[in-house]
Amino acid sequence: MGFLRKNITWVTTPTLIVLFIAGWHFYVVWFEVSKFILPTPGSVVDGLVELFDTPSTYKHTWITVYETISGFAIASIIGISLGALLGKVRWLEKALNPFIIATQVVPKVALIPLFILWFGFGPESKIVISAVIAFFPILTNTLLGVKSVDFGHKDIMISLNASKWQTFLLLEFPSALPAILTGLEVGIVLAIIGAVVGEYLGGSEGLGYLAVATLSAYKVNMLFAVIILLTVVGFALYAAMAGVRRFIIPWHESVLIERQKAAG
Repeated sequence: MGFLRKNITWVTTPTLIVLFIAGWHFYVVWFEVSKFILPTPGSVVDGLVELFDTPSTYKHTWITVYETISGFAIASIIGISLGALLGKVRWLEKALNPFIIATQVVPKVALIPLFILWFGFGPESKIVISAVIAFFPILTNTLLGVKSVDFGHKDIMISLNASKWQTFLLLEFPSALPAILTGLEVGIVLAIIGAVVGEYLGGSEGLGYLAVATLSAYKVNMLFAVIILLTVVGFALYAAMAGVRRFIIPWHESVLIERQKAAG
């Protein structure tokens, strides 16, 4: 029983996937759903094989990953820097907060044609879109982390005659890391969404463009295959960020609890 509880995800996840695929196949066959609306799982597997047999697939995948990581890197640098600055300078936070919120409530999809007009149909516009969408959660989590440092710890730094810069480097930033990394985990997911949506609406390369191209050619099984590939890429990027969390803050409670669960 203990072994089963420890490895429950290795049992439940494959079981749920098998049940989902079986239900999908039964629904399509039983109700005679058109392959142009919902292909069978077997047809999607054929689409995956055809997709990976096409050399251009790897180019499209690399372009989407490049746009995502580039946009995410820009959003991370600006978001963490600005969040830390606003967390330390309260008057600046009050001055810029209405402007920041105003820029975020604007639907980002509505801005995509404008970005394409400014930066062209190449990867530059997709990188900008990716960065804009990923920016806000990184900023807000950094700001929250910097402002949530325990006052008792700050008093200790004051008693040690630590400068503001030393207090930030030795206390505030390390204490804010869990919140910052949470923002980064959300940001990487939003970054790939931004890149793909940009490719949907104005691109000639990338997995978003490939999805549109397969739909235009009525290759619905290939469209599902592209969606699966996008899911795998997104999951890999998120897993990488989760690995960074375990590496950077091994002392944090969330990481320690996760390790205890893994150890049984």
